[in-house]
Amino acid sequence: MSDTTREAAEAAAFRRLVAHLQKRTDVQNIDMMNLAGFCRNCLADWLREALAERGVALSKDEARTEIYGMAPDAWKAKYQREASAEQQAKFETVMKGKE
Repeated sequence: MSDTTREAAEAAAFRRLVAHLQKRTDVQNIDMMNLAGFCRNCLADWLREALAERGVALSKDEARTEIYGMAPDAWKAKYQREASAEQQAKFETVMKGKE
């Protein structure tokens, strides 16, 4: 497989993941962090870092808007639910493991 083909396939997979996450507004970021160790915000940070490596500046909010499909504050107001005590406790455990 050529590098060009691999990069095109990876880009298509990334776009499909972003579209999937934009449709799955029922999936909370804290649940993604607790289960997979990353969330929409992480994905936005990775996008911003990859663009910066290529000389393209994107703000944190601009990158998150790309991933969320809307302004992050609008997404939070519309879809984000209060994390339960159980979710928060698991998140603390997960984050301690990343140190």
